Amino acid sequence: MGKRDCFSGYHPLVNFSYFALVLIFSMCFMHPACLLISLLCALCYNIYLNGRKAVRFCLLFMLPLMLLTMIINPAFNHEGVTILTYLPSGNPLTLESMAYGVAAAAMLVAVILWFSSFSKVISTDKFVYLFGRIIPALSLVLSMMLRFLPRFRAQIGLVSESQRCIGRDISDGGILQRARNGITILSIMITWALENAIETADSMKSRGYGLPGRSAFSIYRFDRRDTRAMVFLLACTAYIIAGWVLGATAWRYFPSMKGMAVGLYPLTVFAVYLALCILPFVLNLKEDRKWIRLQSAA
Repeated sequence: MGKRDCFSGYHPLVNFSYFALVLIFSMCFMHPACLLISLLCALCYNIYLNGRKAVRFCLLFMLPLMLLTMIINPAFNHEGVTILTYLPSGNPLTLESMAYGVAAAAMLVAVILWFSSFSKVISTDKFVYLFGRIIPALSLVLSMMLRFLPRFRAQIGLVSESQRCIGRDISDGGILQRARNGITILSIMITWALENAIETADSMKSRGYGLPGRSAFSIYRFDRRDTRAMVFLLACTAYIIAGWVLGATAWRYFPSMKGMAVGLYPLTVFAVYLALCILPFVLNLKEDRKWIRLQSAA
């Protein structure tokens, strides 16, 4: 992580509940204010977690993806009553289709950023702790898969570097030679993966996996801090759902854009939604300031 994440130190149930809520709300709420809040909060938290990598990722991948989504939707969706101009094909270009394209792009990027932060905060240990008793086989397979992917990436980098040192990399020689080198690297990686699977199976068997009455060690404890955080999440969720039922987060794009009139109640719903989404970032800033004060006092 780019910095020490205070929110990751909370109980796994708090972490998982938070990401489940923000992901569900991000995918369900199409109101421009909700989309903007979700996108900005996801961006801030992702940058806090990953630092420069998050900025580079957003500029190289998320921004082009967002622009592509914004362009594709008006090209194929011609609904809406506000016609701006006509495309060369004769189909109308409407304001509503462009607005929906922007909204869809914002939702897509926000969800991807939230999932990126999720993968940083929810480790395999937390995932197994949460779902090991409910779905033990599936949780084990998912945790092993999530752990295997970064290890496979790191190992293939080592193998490629070793092959490059002896002139057998996929960038050396002609087309046929490159193909042979690539097959060699793939064969090495398959052998490594199979050996790793056998070692993992032997290790699990020696530790008594699958035996009846086997206990599981856990370092997680639900303390007062986690209780306060869970109460806050539940209170925000209840208020947001109430706002959704009463139409405060509703927004229509077709045939014309329309939502609830701006008033005190919709603004309070958006404020609570902002408080929910920005929670980890605020906790981290508070912890950073506390750490700076302690260092200054020392």
